[in-house]
Amino acid sequence: MSKDIIVIGSSTGRPKVLNEMFSELPALNASIIIVQHVPPKFDKAIAERLNELSSMAVKVAEHGEAIKNGTAYMAPSRKHLKLTHNSRIMISEDEKVNGCCPSVDVAMMSLVSQSSGKLVGIILTGLGMDGASGIGHIKDLGGTTMAQDELSCVIFGMPKCAIATGKVDHVLPPHEIIEKLTALFGRIE
Repeated sequence: MSKDIIVIGSSTGRPKVLNEMFSELPALNASIIIVQHVPPKFDKAIAERLNELSSMAVKVAEHGEAIKNGTAYMAPSRKHLKLTHNSRIMISEDEKVNGCCPSVDVAMMSLVSQSSGKLVGIILTGLGMDGASGIGHIKDLGGTTMAQDELSCVIFGMPKCAIATGKVDHVLPPHEIIEKLTALFGRIE
C-alpha cells in the first residue's frame, strides 16, 4: 500500500520550532516521522506537548506499529527509527550515526520508493550534519526536500549541511514549510 510520508529532523531549538509548527499544522493526509536529538525521558513529554498543540495525533513511535495518515510518530530517545518496506516502524538500539541516536539519516535512508507515495524530507534547526545524506536519498527517490532558513534557526548547522548537498528544493521559515506541506498533502476532513 502506498503511503505519503514526511520525515522531520531537528536538534537545537527544536521544542520551540516544532511547537510553533505543530500548533499551525492541520491534520494532513500523510504520516509524519519526527527525529529529534532529545535527552532520555524527554521524548514522551515532547510528544505529549505536540499532541496537545496539534490537529494531528502525535506519539512516541513503537516497534512494529503501522503508520497512519494524520499521525506523527516521534523516534524514542537513544533509539533509531526506520520504516520497513510495508510502512511499519522498526525501533533499534544500533550505534550512533553522525554522533546521534536517534539519527535523521537512519530514518530517511530507510525510505524506499516502492513502499511510499509522496516523500518529503525536512531539516530544521540543529547542530551537526545529521540529515544531509538522508535529504539526498529522499531527493534521489523523487521526493521533495526542505530546510529551515538561516534567519529563523537557533543553529543553522543541520540545515546548512543539507543545503550544501545541492539536493534541497526549498529553504523556508517554519510557517512557509507548513504552507508547502498543506498544499502537497491536503487536510484530513
